Parts: sequence; structure tokens; C-alpha cells
Amino acid sequence: MTANFTFGETTCQADLSHPMDISVAISTDGTTAWGLDRPRIRPHVEEGFVGSIAAGASVNFNDVWFNPHAHGTHTECLGHIDPSGAFVLQHPPPAWMPARLVSLEPQTTELGLMLTVTEVKAALGTDTPEAVVIRTLPNAADKCQRQWSGTQPPFLEAAAAAWLRDAGVNHLLIDLPSVDPERDGGALSAHKAFWDIPNAPRQQATITELVFVPDTVADGDYLLNLQLAPIANDAAPSRPILFKMTRL
Repeated sequence: MTANFTFGETTCQADLSHPMDISVAISTDGTTAWGLDRPRIRPHVEEGFVGSIAAGASVNFNDVWFNPHAHGTHTECLGHIDPSGAFVLQHPPPAWMPARLVSLEPQTTELGLMLTVTEVKAALGTDTPEAVVIRTLPNAADKCQRQWSGTQPPFLEAAAAAWLRDAGVNHLLIDLPSVDPERDGGALSAHKAFWDIPNAPRQQATITELVFVPDTVADGDYLLNLQLAPIANDAAPSRPILFKMTRL
């Protein structure tokens, strides 16, 4: 099934029959970061009841413990680093938006492995869509189960985050646990640059972390449907879905 979409002065056609889910599920054997254990999904237990069919209950009835920032794909809003207490569902992203997928190899710098403003600009050029998805190289499949804690993952140069902001990117998606270094003394420079804090905080902008884009998905233009779990929090588990798109 194909559908036409108009964004500004550009009309595109997308194939909605072949969705490409780039989320990482919250799972007991899934990814984790920030020193947290993996999620716990266990049968609820109370006096006289164990929520498991295998244990004799009529239903499976699990308790789930997780942290959206550490476990699986999640989308953050300004409230992540702003004292306003905003939560992500207060300013949800559009149901459909144009997105571009680019693959970038972090560069070795004195600060660590970094996605630089130079390579971000070179990959995106002057025609920048509302959403950008960054796949880092190498793209090992174990990103979906990786324990990121203490590994000093690559991060986005603050100047690159500022360039994306100024280029009109409102929704940034990346396959790392954070756009900032694992340890930066609380500076959060890339977060602040992208959300334009403290100058003109961008309530509508989001950052989605810990996605995974398989190698079978080619760089290029896509239609993005960014689905959010209905949780009143600064970050919520999310499910970004890409659809191949062509301009008409």
C-alpha cells in the first residue's frame, strides 16, 4: 500500500506495506546502560496468588521493572534536563514526518570517540528533513543486547547538535545510549545545544536514543512514524518505524 504525503512544498510517496521497526525492545536479556541491571519481568506475587499460568494461575500477570533511559529505545523531551517537569507526551511528535538515515563512523578525538560536526554536515548537506536517524559504524547486532555501562560509548559533538538544531531538525534519533559522553560532569552539552538551553528552549524537539538500524536498511530518505508509550515522564519507551519514501 502506498500513500502520498506533503511536507511544506514537497510531496512524497511512501510504501506503508513494508514497515521497518528500528526499536530495541525492553527485555530481560536486552540492552542496559548507566550502571543499571537489566529489566525485570516477573510474575506478580501476593498471598495466595502467583501470576503465572505455569504456576497454576488462570492468567500470566507480570510485574515489569525498567528505566526508560537505560533499557531499550526511548524518546526524551526537554524535561529531561529542564526543571519545568515537562513530559514527552505534552508535546508529541507529528504522526508522520520526513526523516533521513545516515551512517557515520565516530572519529577519535582527545575527548573520545565522537561524531563531529564536520561529518554530520557532510552527510546531510543543505536539504535537511525534520528528523534525522544516525546509525554509527561499526553496526554490530549486539547493540540490541549490549551492556553499555562503563564502556565510554561514542557521542555527538555539541557543535553537531547545534548545527542540527539550526538546520531545522526537530527529532534526532541515534543508536547510542546518549548524545553526550557517559561521563561529562553533568555538562550535557549536546542535549543543551539541540534543545537550545538556556537561550530558547525547544519544547517540540525530541531526542531518541538506543535505536538499532539493521544493515539491510540503506541510508536515505524515509517516512518516520515515532510511536511513544503513554507514560507521563521526561522519557518514554518508543517505537520508531521507517517506511521507504520517494519524492514526487
